[in-house]
Amino acid sequence: MEDLFSNEYFMKKALQEAEMAFSKGEIPVGAVIVIDNRVIARSHNLTELLNDVTAHAEMQAITAAADFLGGKYLKKCKIYVTLEPCQMCAGALYWSQIDTVVFGAPDVSRGFKAMGTKLHPKTKVIGGVLESDCSNLMKRFFIEKRNLN
Repeated sequence: MEDLFSNEYFMKKALQEAEMAFSKGEIPVGAVIVIDNRVIARSHNLTELLNDVTAHAEMQAITAAADFLGGKYLKKCKIYVTLEPCQMCAGALYWSQIDTVVFGAPDVSRGFKAMGTKLHPKTKVIGGVLESDCSNLMKRFFIEKRNLN
């Protein structure tokens, strides 16, 4: 039986968000923010719907979590995101002082690691959680997108 509060468990929640983005024609990235094994924020990409390049899943989730907690710092929180954060999202995660970033698929061309962006020195990073599930959803999205054009 799967550990109820494992990284895989929460990444599946982020994947549900990514599937919602996919169904709306958004790049399928989902995120959830957790504190004390409780989901306090969830989101997915909304850049097309909101016509806003900053409406990434992580940015939406950071805002929701800060609102829930009543403060701008996410020091005891973990974010689970299906794709390695970009440098914009990594910058926001840096300023939020989030405790842990857990991502599924790496973004070898636009991810924060490739771009040389740093997270807060105390932030832990765990990559590759359900990587193939996260990666396959992204691949499926772009294959379908190409076939429609």
